[in-house]
Amino acid sequence: MLIAVPQVFSKDQVRELRAALDRADWVDGKVTAGHQSAQNKFNSQIPENHPVAKQVGDVILQALGANPLFRSAALPLRVFPPLFNRYAGGQTFGTHVDNAIRTHGPTGGRIRTDLSCTLFFSEPDEYDGGELVVEDTYGAKSVKLPAGDMILYPSTSLHHVTPVTRGARVSSFFWLQSMIRQDAQRTLLFDLDTAIQRLAGSSEADAAEVKQSTVQLTGVYHNLLRQWAEL
Repeated sequence: MLIAVPQVFSKDQVRELRAALDRADWVDGKVTAGHQSAQNKFNSQIPENHPVAKQVGDVILQALGANPLFRSAALPLRVFPPLFNRYAGGQTFGTHVDNAIRTHGPTGGRIRTDLSCTLFFSEPDEYDGGELVVEDTYGAKSVKLPAGDMILYPSTSLHHVTPVTRGARVSSFFWLQSMIRQDAQRTLLFDLDTAIQRLAGSSEADAAEVKQSTVQLTGVYHNLLRQWAEL
């Protein structure tokens, strides 16, 4: 399941955060790559212990904690501190699968990577190329979102970033461990939750019927969550 989370940040917030990122020190992106992916990873990153990475990362986590779509789609248990990358001058990242376990260098904390996240800090017209291409059972999906938007996708997916041939693509990337390990189960819960919220906000159907359906669906949602959740 690929889920776009729009407007995690407003345009004004993006400009402020992007300015901080542009002033930071950038290093070779291979520092966080596994052995195999390091062979086809060509980009720059801000070191994970850099003050700007922690500052902007904390802002991202705070925004996502208050985002109902993110919470519903991800059901997050643990979130890896956000990292930041930049592609320019033909840089690219070839096809790979993210590491199953990520260890945060400064703290030693570990998570299982269930979902991968990319939050865009460059507008699509600022650069050519740089699409995130995610392969799933229905084919390859190309993603290039407005600045301030984020994409969630299963960390089990093969994916790559196409070469950036003009401008620069700046984004945050990170992973999370969900309370629900299986993507198919998360998808069912997300669909249920979406239907519940839609029913709860409906004014067209009979009020008593809507209320009864909402209560029934809510019970199904929480009973499935109770059966599947890992805490």
